[in-house]
Amino acid sequence: MVSNKILYVVIGLAVVLGIVATVMPRFTHVAEAPTATTTPEVFCTADATQCPDGSYVGRTGPKCEFVCPESPVVPADIQAGIDAKANIITIQHPKPLAVVTSPLMVSGKARGNWFFEASAPVVLTDWDGRIVAEGTIHADGEWMTTEFVPFSGQLIFINPYKDGDQNTMKRGTLIFKKDNPSGLPENADALEIPVVFSK
Repeated sequence: MVSNKILYVVIGLAVVLGIVATVMPRFTHVAEAPTATTTPEVFCTADATQCPDGSYVGRTGPKCEFVCPESPVVPADIQAGIDAKANIITIQHPKPLAVVTSPLMVSGKARGNWFFEASAPVVLTDWDGRIVAEGTIHADGEWMTTEFVPFSGQLIFINPYKDGDQNTMKRGTLIFKKDNPSGLPENADALEIPVVFSK
């Protein structure tokens, strides 16, 4: 009789332990926290760069890159005129159809005979051909040569474009003139670069 009771107790304990072993993991299981899928916020440095069109942009995007606007398409006839002078004078800044503001820094290279006394005139006109600014470029090196000489200059002007003007009135022309102290037309030459006035 005693042995039967012990047997029942052992079986009962086994059943209880089996139930506990089955049920307990359900209550002790800890759900894993969902992993974050958001990209960490990126803070770029505040420096800026000048784009080929004359505008300035800061760093942007996840890689903090400078992203310049696409360069405008220069009409074929204007580009042909610029290319025709490439063996005499080339402009590095501003590029054709660049957005310009005052002061406007200009630079490039020209053959030494483009200058007289190491300088040559440069003129900025509005959409109607009216002069907005006049100045000079200066040879940054020995100008008494037939080789290319780098040059630079600056023009200060009042923006002729006003809000409300027609869009075509944003256009202007930067004219690099060969210095011609003789005044003879056969010694004259010029290169015209279209630009766009900033609002």
